[in-house]
Amino acid sequence: MAKLTALILAKNEEKNIGDCIKSVLFADEILVIDDFSTDATVKIAENLGARVVQHAMDGNWGQQKTFGIQEANNPWIYLLDADERVTEPLRDEILKAVEKDEKIVYYNSRLNHFCGSVVRHSGWFPDYGIHLVPKEGTYVTGYVHEEIHYKYPVKRFPRQAYLLHYTYVSWEQYLRKLNTYTTLGARKKYDAGKRAGILDIIFHPIFGMFKIFFIQRAFLDGLTGFFLTIAHGVNVFMKYSKLYYLGKGIGLPEDDRKAEEKS
Repeated sequence: MAKLTALILAKNEEKNIGDCIKSVLFADEILVIDDFSTDATVKIAENLGARVVQHAMDGNWGQQKTFGIQEANNPWIYLLDADERVTEPLRDEILKAVEKDEKIVYYNSRLNHFCGSVVRHSGWFPDYGIHLVPKEGTYVTGYVHEEIHYKYPVKRFPRQAYLLHYTYVSWEQYLRKLNTYTTLGARKKYDAGKRAGILDIIFHPIFGMFKIFFIQRAFLDGLTGFFLTIAHGVNVFMKYSKLYYLGKGIGLPEDDRKAEEKS
């Protein structure tokens, strides 16, 4: 029977890593790629039987996942983050797929949580993504919202076989990540040759909020859905504003360094 590696990326995840690893103890190998954590992440992971390899992410999620895929010892890899948990129905689907050992890439759904609330609408569920992949020929690119590259057909696990995702546990955590993700998102578009004008800055956030609240039915998630709608608008506004200034040569890495030298 083919064997499976559960691949987890982590940095300072002592609050999450234990429950994450416990949810994938069915895997033949649990591999944690640790971005030099300064808390108890490594100790907790190793105590639960995981193999920990430390490797600098340098803000590049794609290269970090590719490194992990290359480090894995088994032909099948299940990709997840420290704030995710595999449920029993998903575990059963994963094991059945690995036992068949057909060269297929598998999508599964995620049930996301925001500040303690389950989000079943707002474009957050079923939130299908690629998680189970053959090691051979698979690699990942992209600084944020990375893309998985493969040469195989794809299948989806049943919707009810979902991954639990505790995406944000507080507004403080959301706001900290907001700046990082919008910067990376703007630079990704900039590197792809895209630029932003005033119309992009105005209309992309408006359209995004309309889509989430009415088309993706955020109103069914109650007050949480309203919060997520506004937060999405702010996210898009910041990303296109940063892209606008990148197009003017403001906010490029060399400019950041010059500003730091002057301060």
